[in-house]
Amino acid sequence: MAPAGSHPSLSASNQTQLVTVIVGLLLILAIIAIAAVMRGRRGSGGDGYPAGGDVIVRCREGHLFTTIWIPFMSVKAIRFGPVRYQYCPVGDHRTLVTIVRDSDLTPYERRVARQIHDRRLP
Repeated sequence: MAPAGSHPSLSASNQTQLVTVIVGLLLILAIIAIAAVMRGRRGSGGDGYPAGGDVIVRCREGHLFTTIWIPFMSVKAIRFGPVRYQYCPVGDHRTLVTIVRDSDLTPYERRVARQIHDRRLP
């Protein structure tokens, strides 16, 4: 009979490996969370790009729209560092998008981009 609190089909070495994997995954998630919080507290920083939240992006065809951009996280897009592959609601296509610096936009472009928002998922 297996001791109380242990699963009869897991040997001691398998239990140790399982605990090691779980602890490793928790550490990775903690590092990602800390990096995201630090980036968020820093704000837009010296590079002129916003840290996250609702940001204006430009697709490869030049369309501007607003999307939710959370560092290290994405549900509706495939991430490639500072570039994402996602749906463009302006051109009704899937494409690569990048964040646009606010200083690179005219007041008209800002106004138009804020009127068009993609899905409300990060």
